[in-house]
Amino acid sequence: MENKRTDCEAINIDIVEKVRPKMPEMNLLYELSDFFKVMGDGTRIQLLWALEESEMCVGDLAVLLNMTKSAVSHQLKVLRVAKLVRAEKKGKNVYYSLNDHHVKLILEKALEHVCE
Repeated sequence: MENKRTDCEAINIDIVEKVRPKMPEMNLLYELSDFFKVMGDGTRIQLLWALEESEMCVGDLAVLLNMTKSAVSHQLKVLRVAKLVRAEKKGKNVYYSLNDHHVKLILEKALEHVCE
């Protein structure tokens, strides 16, 4: 398949043809890009790290991160929409936790990479 937007020819066409079918579809790559945009915010990383340790309510997260409840709620909504955290109502409070073990693995691997 010829790409009309490129201004060059492949040096190693065999490698290009080997890699091309292994590339995810563009819509998935855009979703992945959006995922990393959500993960690319320092406040949201702090929230995720706190929730990796324990489920917590908005008030406790606000105290832990020295933020307003409104600011924490806003960031938690972004994380919920991105399916990184989930909410569960317990009595009067809503408790947040990581959505699944994949989120924890991503955080751990990213920290491991940064620390190398």
